[in-house]
Amino acid sequence: MATQQHKRPLSPHLQIYRPQLTSFMSITHRATGVFLSLGTLVLVYWLMAAATGPVAYQQAQTLLSSGIGLLLLFAWSFSLFYHLCNGIRHLFWDAGCGFEIKTVYFTGYLVLATTLLFTALAWALAFTVHGGV
Repeated sequence: MATQQHKRPLSPHLQIYRPQLTSFMSITHRATGVFLSLGTLVLVYWLMAAATGPVAYQQAQTLLSSGIGLLLLFAWSFSLFYHLCNGIRHLFWDAGCGFEIKTVYFTGYLVLATTLLFTALAWALAFTVHGGV
């Protein structure tokens, strides 16, 4: 007896759901919060290396100035600015402001633009003051 494949209907949310800016930003806010927590461990490592002595500090500096170290520091700074800007947006929501759809999308794009601007400014300042890696 041959089995016959029946087309089963998809769940309604799978048929009509499209990712939206608001869901993307909500998930990203949580992810950046977790990433910032992990980045804090790197900060503690760097501070402990500085307190331990010049050899440990130089090892930490070498690790953090490597390609992977710089990539992680960049991602950490991006996460910091994103979480900060989106957190301010949430504070306005907690006060009952900005729930209109146009305002929600405007402030969402504003958070993304401000995050990129602050990250670029921070890295430009770091390279200007420090003189590069």
